[in-house]
Amino acid sequence: MAPKKENPTKRAAVPNAVIENAGVMVEQPITETLEKNYMPYAMSVIVSRAIPEIDGFKPSHRKILYTMYEMGLLTKGRTKSANVVGQTMRLNPHGDAAIYETMVRLSRGYEALLYPFVDSKGNFGKAYSRDMAYAASRYTEVKLDPICAELFADIDKDTVDFVDNYDATTKEPTLLPVTFPNILVNPNTGIAVGMASSICPFNLGEICETTIELIRNPGHDILSTLKAPDFPGGGYILYDEVELRKIYSTGRGSVRVRCRYTYDKQNNCIEITQIPPTTTVEAIMDKIVELVKGGKIREISDMRDETDLSGLKLTIDLKRGVDSEKLMQKLYRQTPLEDSFSCNFNVLISGMPRVMGVGEILTEWVAFRRECVKRRVYFDLSRKKEKLHLLKGLAKILLDIDKAVKIVRETEEEREVVPNLMIGFGIDEVQAEYVAEIKLRHLNREYILKRTEEISQLETDIAEMESILKDDKKVRSIIIGELKGVMKKYQQPRKSTLLFPSEEDEIQPEEEIPDYPVNLFFTREGYFKKITPQSLRMSGEQKLKEGDQVVTTVESVNTAHLLFFTDRHQVYKARACDFEDTKASVLGDYIPAKLGMEEGETVLFMAVTTDYKGYMLFVFENGKAAKINLSAYETKTNRKKLVNAYSDKSPLAGCCQLEQDCEVLLTATNTRMLIFHTGAVAAKATKDSQGVGVMTLRKGHFVASVKLFVEGMVANASRFKARNLPAAGALPKAEDVGEQLQF
Repeated sequence: MAPKKENPTKRAAVPNAVIENAGVMVEQPITETLEKNYMPYAMSVIVSRAIPEIDGFKPSHRKILYTMYEMGLLTKGRTKSANVVGQTMRLNPHGDAAIYETMVRLSRGYEALLYPFVDSKGNFGKAYSRDMAYAASRYTEVKLDPICAELFADIDKDTVDFVDNYDATTKEPTLLPVTFPNILVNPNTGIAVGMASSICPFNLGEICETTIELIRNPGHDILSTLKAPDFPGGGYILYDEVELRKIYSTGRGSVRVRCRYTYDKQNNCIEITQIPPTTTVEAIMDKIVELVKGGKIREISDMRDETDLSGLKLTIDLKRGVDSEKLMQKLYRQTPLEDSFSCNFNVLISGMPRVMGVGEILTEWVAFRRECVKRRVYFDLSRKKEKLHLLKGLAKILLDIDKAVKIVRETEEEREVVPNLMIGFGIDEVQAEYVAEIKLRHLNREYILKRTEEISQLETDIAEMESILKDDKKVRSIIIGELKGVMKKYQQPRKSTLLFPSEEDEIQPEEEIPDYPVNLFFTREGYFKKITPQSLRMSGEQKLKEGDQVVTTVESVNTAHLLFFTDRHQVYKARACDFEDTKASVLGDYIPAKLGMEEGETVLFMAVTTDYKGYMLFVFENGKAAKINLSAYETKTNRKKLVNAYSDKSPLAGCCQLEQDCEVLLTATNTRMLIFHTGAVAAKATKDSQGVGVMTLRKGHFVASVKLFVEGMVANASRFKARNLPAAGALPKAEDVGEQLQF
C-alpha cells in the first residue's frame, strides 16, 4: 500500500508560525497618518474628480463626450443611452448609474446647460424640478450636439496629450481642444476636499467677443463687453456693477437672480415661468406653504405646479383685492424666488487649483488654445514636409521614367529594388520606397507631372506654417478667426435679462402687519400666550402646567416687540405677530423651543415695547443696580438674539421694565428692606454695565427679591426709603410686612 501523500496546502494553513508584530499597537503621529492615508484621497478628488480644468470639463464629462465622439455620434443618428454608458465604462469604471446621471446633466432635455453637449430624446428630467426624475438609460436616446464639433476640432492632429485609460487598453485625451472658452460658457460646480468650485455661465457671444478684445488689448475693460452672467433658466439678474467687477477681478462674489412672472388680471393669479438656478419648483412651493401656514403670508388662496411640455409654470391664486406687486416683493424677500448664485472660479491649471477672475481665466485659456493651434500647425507641417520629400523624389524619376522601369525590371531580387533605385537616381530610402510602390498604371508622364505640380504649393504652405510657428501675432489671428466662426454659428440671445434696481427697489418696505389689541401672558415655566380681548372675555381659567403660574400680564398690540431675557445673559427678540392668536384653554408656545434657545437656557423676564422708550432695571445679588436705556436693545437689522444683554459680574436678583422712574423695593436674605427711587441711578447705553451700589449688604448676605414699590405694600414705608445711595435699609417689624412680600 502506497504511503499517503501530505497535502502541501493543508500544511501551509496550519498556524505554526507567529506573525511578526501581530496584536502589537504601534503609535503613529496623526500628521503621518493624514499624509499617508488622507492626502492621496484628497488630491485625487481635487485633481481627478471635482474641479474643472481649462477646457471647462471634469474628467467624468470628458470621458463621456470622448466616448460618444469615438462612437461616431457627432455625425450619426441617436443611439440608446445604455450603449453610451456601457462604452464609457472602458474609460470611467465608476458604475453605470453615475455615468448616466452625469450624461443627463449634459443633455438638452435636462436644461442645466446654456449650450448643451448632448442632443437627447426621451425623459431626462428637469434641472428646475427636484421630483421630476429622468427615465432609465434603456429608454432614452442620445447623440452629440453640433456644438461638440468645436470640442473635438483637430483632436486627431496631436493638439492635446493622450494617456492610457485605467487598464491601459486604450487612450483618452487629458483635455479637449475646445475652440471657445467653454470654462465660462456653461455652469460648473463641484465640491472637493477642503475646496470647491462654482462657475456661473456667460453668454457665448459675449464671452467670445470679450476674449477677442483681451487678445487685442490686455487692458480691455471686461465689463464693457461681458455684461453679466447668463443662466439657462433665464430670470432677472439684479445688476450690481461693484459686485460684478469684484467677481471679474477676483473670481469670488455673488449674483442675485430673481424669477420672471406675469400677472393674469382676468384670473387674478401670478404665473411664474422662470426661477433662479439655485432652487427648484418644489423648494419654492414648500417655502410658500410654510409661510402661509405660519400666518406670515395671507394673500394667497391656492398654488399649483402647472409645468408641462411647454416648460415651467407655477401658478399662485390671489385673494380678492391683493396687490400682486407688493406680494411678489414680499415673496422675493422670504422665498427662493429671489436667490444668490455664489461664484468661486476655482480651476485646475496644470494640475494646480487656482481661484481666478474672468480676465485671468481667459488669459489662461488663450495660452492653452495657442498651444493647441501651434501643435496642430506643427502636425500639419510635419505631414506636408513628408509629402514634399516624397514628391521631390518622384520629380527625379520624372527625368527618366524608362530608367526607373529598367532598374526595377532588371533587378533579380525584390529586396534589391529600393537600393538600386536609390543608387540610380540619388534618392533616399523613403523616396525610393515610395517610388517602388507606385502602381504600374501610374508610371506615365501625366500622373507624375500632376503629382509634382503640388511641390510649389507645398513649399508655399510650409513657409507659411513655419512663419506661424515663429510669429505669435499670426497664432492670435487664427484664434480670433476661430472665435468669430463660433460666434457666427452658435451665438444666441441672452436668456437672463438685466434688471437695474432703482433706489426705491433697494429700500425694503416694512411688512404690513395687522395691528389690533392683544393680551400677552408669560408664565414662570416659559410659556407664552397671545389672546385677543374678545377671546379672553369668553375664556375661562388659564390652562397651565402643574405648579406653573402667570408672572407677566401685559395689554399691548399685535405689532409689539417682545424681549426675553435669559439666565445666560442673553436676550431673544420676537414680535407679537410671530405668534398665533390663541385661547386661555391652551398651554401656549414654549419660548425656549420657539426661539431656538440653547439647551438648558431659561427665560427670566419678558419685556414688551412698541417704541423702545423707557428703561430696563437690573438688580444684582451684590447690591448693585444698572438702569439701561431700552433703546440699547433696538437694532436696525432683524437680529433675533443679542449677547451680553446685562452684566455677568454678579448673579441677577431680579429685573423690571420701567416706562418712567419709580420706586423699587429690595429685600435681602437677612430680611432687611430698602426702597429707593430709580431716578437716583443714572441711565446707561451700555447693556452690560455693572451698575452702581444701591444696597449695602452684610457679609454672607445678598439681595433676594426685587419688586416695583406700590403705596400700601408695607406699613411705615418711610422707614425703608433711602435718602442716599448706597443704603443698608431697615429690618422690618412684624406689622410692616404682609404675605405678599414673603420670598
